[in-house]
Amino acid sequence: MLRVDRRHPVVLDTTCTVVVMDRSSRWRQIMAGPEEQIPLDEAALLIAAEANTGLDVSAQLARLDDVAVRIGPTDSDRLCHFVFQTLGVRGDEQTYDDPRNSYLDQVLDRRLGIPISLSVLLMEIGRRCGVPLEGVGMPGHFLVRDPTRPDLLIDAFSGGTLLDRAACGRLLQTVAGAEVQLQPAFLAPVGTRAILLRMLTNLDHSFRRRSDEHGVRWVSRLRCAIPGQSVVDRMALADTLARLGDVEEAAALLEELAREPETTAAAARDLHARARGLLARFN
Repeated sequence: MLRVDRRHPVVLDTTCTVVVMDRSSRWRQIMAGPEEQIPLDEAALLIAAEANTGLDVSAQLARLDDVAVRIGPTDSDRLCHFVFQTLGVRGDEQTYDDPRNSYLDQVLDRRLGIPISLSVLLMEIGRRCGVPLEGVGMPGHFLVRDPTRPDLLIDAFSGGTLLDRAACGRLLQTVAGAEVQLQPAFLAPVGTRAILLRMLTNLDHSFRRRSDEHGVRWVSRLRCAIPGQSVVDRMALADTLARLGDVEEAAALLEELAREPETTAAAARDLHARARGLLARFN
């Protein structure tokens, strides 16, 4: 029988009562931890739980366990056949921009998704079945690699189609423009934080197109907790939060940037001044 480490933290209060950590705290905790210890499945479901606050993350993880038990130990070919043929999971070509395509529970419910959410689903079911898959962040279209066959990429959006380098080049030009040439870096594996950041970026774009300020706000808050983003990106996040009225969070982000070792003294003074200006303006 397949056994899966749930990895859900609990904390003990002074009366020894077990208290489940709230979602926001859990998100910050796992984002601050080592890259290799970030649970992709749980983190993706925490994103979904921001959109649906009633979502039971543990129950959704159990759904993934159940799917894996139905498959059993396998290889990537049989894994893809089960996910895309037996379960009928497929790419949503009609309503691609629907935010539900980025929520892992909704992908399972609707059997629809976009390249990255379908890839995450495949990777996390595969992990449970003893098939370690890598995410590949090709511009415009997320792919999956089976390390035992490094020259072939799995296109989850197209039902698990296998792509060689030439096919990846043609796909890239289809989604990014005929002038874009495939570079080796485009087919390199990416880490868990990069996958989650890309999922959130997709949602940010979707919410902005819908003028959904609530969605932009919670996506921005989750993005703020992901380390390793560029100064430009974090400045943009601070601007977004300030515009939406989350002034204290925006100021805290600016102060955080000011304290980083690579920030020059002049830049730090400017960031401190901007943070104070935000707080003064809204107090």
